[in-house]
Amino acid sequence: MRHTHWRLLVIVVAMIAIGAHYFDHAWLHYIAKPAATLLIAAHAMTSTGGDAGYRRWVIVGLLWSTLGDVLLMLPWDAFLYGLLAFLVAHLCYLLAFSRRARFAARRTPFTLYALVACGILTWLWQGIPASMRLPVIVYVAALGSMAAQAFAIWLVRRDAVSASAAIGGALFLCSDSLIAINRFAEPFEASRLLILTSYWVAQWLLARSITRVPE
Repeated sequence: MRHTHWRLLVIVVAMIAIGAHYFDHAWLHYIAKPAATLLIAAHAMTSTGGDAGYRRWVIVGLLWSTLGDVLLMLPWDAFLYGLLAFLVAHLCYLLAFSRRARFAARRTPFTLYALVACGILTWLWQGIPASMRLPVIVYVAALGSMAAQAFAIWLVRRDAVSASAAIGGALFLCSDSLIAINRFAEPFEASRLLILTSYWVAQWLLARSITRVPE
């Protein structure tokens, strides 16, 4: 399947998932949401050349993300378990990125993301239940490290696939920040659209960072 066909398929399924949420078709949302992430993982599996280890860890990260998708959309509150699934996903991405450059090869991205993460945590701290504070801190550290390492790789390599990973990591941080704001601070109507759109664009870019895929 051509790259453009994969992209169109992911966009259509993602739009179905978002529309199903807003039009209250829960069963369709339950199917389409993880399906969109699985399609991105399937697209990643079509990549050729490059580092097989990098590809493997990104694909495993996408599969753990799919599990996180399922856990976060369940009708009961499985937020902690979803958080743990995405924590593993970010560690997988971090392992992939660390194959392209040593961890923290450039310190500036880590400083910048640490400042952003501390600012968000400070803003949300009072709204986070005491039992969730430690898991949230661990998760934010993993997420920030993943995004910072992707940025650091781009500073080292300055190529298209590294730029894709760096932008993907930044968008993932944005998506998860919106989730945290919506859950622990100020829920807002457009949150689902912004969260899911930035999330799937992030995952798509992380998948595209593996290497060139067949056109």
